[in-house]
Amino acid sequence: MMTRFIFFAFLGLTLLFGSHFFLYFSGIHFFQITSPKTKGIILAVLALGSVSFFLASLLAHYRENFFSISLYAVAGFWLGLVANLFLASLLLWIFYPLVSRWNPPATAGVFFCLALLLSIYGTWNAFHPKVKNIAVTIPNLPAAWQGKTAVQISDVHLGHLYRSGFAEKLAQKVNAQNPDIVFITGDLFDGMDGSLLNFVRPLGEIKAKQGTFFVTGNHETYLGLDKTFDILEQIQVKTLDDRVATIDGLQIIGYSYPPREEMEDPKEKSKSLAATVKKMEGFVPGKPTILLHHAPTDIAEAKSLGVNLQLSGHTHKGQLFPFNFITHWIYKGYDYGLRTEGSYSIYTSNGIGTWGPPMRTFNTPEIVTITLQ
Repeated sequence: MMTRFIFFAFLGLTLLFGSHFFLYFSGIHFFQITSPKTKGIILAVLALGSVSFFLASLLAHYRENFFSISLYAVAGFWLGLVANLFLASLLLWIFYPLVSRWNPPATAGVFFCLALLLSIYGTWNAFHPKVKNIAVTIPNLPAAWQGKTAVQISDVHLGHLYRSGFAEKLAQKVNAQNPDIVFITGDLFDGMDGSLLNFVRPLGEIKAKQGTFFVTGNHETYLGLDKTFDILEQIQVKTLDDRVATIDGLQIIGYSYPPREEMEDPKEKSKSLAATVKKMEGFVPGKPTILLHHAPTDIAEAKSLGVNLQLSGHTHKGQLFPFNFITHWIYKGYDYGLRTEGSYSIYTSNGIGTWGPPMRTFNTPEIVTITLQ
C-alpha cells in the first residue's frame, strides 16, 4: 500500500513539476524575457506553485481554519489556472510559425489573458449548478411510479470549499423540483477529517415523499464508512450499503463502492456486481429496477441482472477541458449523459462539486431531475 502511495505521489509531483517547467520555458520564450533576475523570480514562483496544492492540502487536513482554507482555495485555483495556461502555451507552440511572424509577447499576452478569463469563469461556474431534466422509460413500471419525479445528485464533495451554505442552496434547489424520491450517488463528502455534520445537515431538509437514498463513492472510503453512515443516519438519509429497497413495486439496488484495499491494490479485487446483487436479501430478478452505482462501470453485469436504469457519477466529465476526452475514453462513452440500450438505460451525471481545482470548464455542474415513465 505504501509503495503504491509513493508511486502515485511521485507521478503526481512529476506531472506538476513538468507542467510548471513547460509553462516557465514557454513564458520566457514568448515574452522574450532575458533578465537573469526576472527569470530567477519567475522560476522560484513557479517552483513554489508546483507544490502549493500538495502543501495546502496537508495544512487544511491538519489545521482547518480561515487561513488554511483560504490557502487551499488559492492553491486549487492556481492548479486550474496552470492547466489552462498550459493549454494556452501549447497552442502558442502549435501555431509557432504564425506567432513568430506577429508580435510574440502581445500574442502570448492575449492567450494567457484568455486562459485567466476562462479560469475565472470556470470557478464561478463550479459553484452554480443547474437543473437538467430528462425522461426515462422503464418497462413494466408500476402505476404508482408513472410520471413520478426522481432527483439525482452526485459528487457534491462537501468539505473545505463546499460547505453548509452551498448544501443549503442545494437542498432548496432539490426541493423546488418537488421530488418523489432522491438519489445521492456517492462522493457526497470530500474525504477530509473533522466534523462534517454541520456541512451536511442542510441536506436533511430535503423533502422527498419516498425518502432520500445514498450509495457510497470512493471519497467515502477515504473518510471512513462508519463515520459516513453515522452522519447520514442523523439527517435521515437512507444508506443502501449493498442492499435492496423495494417501494411500491420498484426495486432500488445500492451497490457500494469497492473497499479501500481493493482500490489500492487491483490484485485484491474480488467484488462483483452480479455476485453481490444476487446475494442481496429481497432481490427479485425481473422486477423494474434502478441501480445506484457510483462509477459508470459493470454495464454488462447490470444488463444481465435486468437493471432498467443505472444512475452513476464519479467522472465529473473530466471537470476541466480537455480531460473530458480522457474520461470518455476510460469509460467507453458512458462517462456522461443518458444512454439507452434496449430495456437498459444509464445516466452518468457530471456531478455538482469539484475535486482539486474548484473549477469547471466546458461543462456545468448539475442536479438531475428524472421523470419516470
